[in-house]
Amino acid sequence: MHLLLTDRLTCPRCGPRFGLILLARSVVDRRVLEGTLGCPNCRDGFEVHDGFGDLRAPPRGTLPPGRAGDPRPADPVDVERLAALLGVVDGPGTLALVGEPSRLAIGLVRLIPGVEVAAVDADLARWPEAPGVSRLAAWPGLPFFDGTLRGAAVDGTLGTSWVREACRAISRLARVVVTSAPEDARALLEESGLNVLAAEAGTIVGARG
Repeated sequence: MHLLLTDRLTCPRCGPRFGLILLARSVVDRRVLEGTLGCPNCRDGFEVHDGFGDLRAPPRGTLPPGRAGDPRPADPVDVERLAALLGVVDGPGTLALVGEPSRLAIGLVRLIPGVEVAAVDADLARWPEAPGVSRLAAWPGLPFFDGTLRGAAVDGTLGTSWVREACRAISRLARVVVTSAPEDARALLEESGLNVLAAEAGTIVGARG
């Protein structure tokens, strides 16, 4: 997890108005490998272990199965398509990939110079630390302040709340890409103030004006 990303993280229990304070135990090349993210409001702590941050509100328990799968090289065509849909060609900034799209995180940081990808999926706890990729588990929403992401791609099978969370967290002119989009995805994006740019083959893209 990138050290600077911790300044954008918020408390999963208290919501996006409450930031977290990092107590780092191991930092290498500005990446937090071991530490605790603490909330000054509720006093809860969220662990970072082997670079993977567990930002789930209680009860946490064992990590559930995710959708990213095991570490494997991503298809370059899939990576290039997602980059085009997000409309981001260079950094700086943070992109969030939630669920199945998170499997493309490593390919995306190699394609788009200067970005940090926050990859949100429980399976990523098994993935190795990689430059430009901050691996997280999160629940019940995205642990980011409003308007801080340059873009987000969300697995629509995770539920409508994650689409709404992505819309909340993106900045002006940024896009939300919904894969495996539910039937009401267009309405969700429009209700959140986004303009729908494209909708085809189960994927829908909205942009904040």
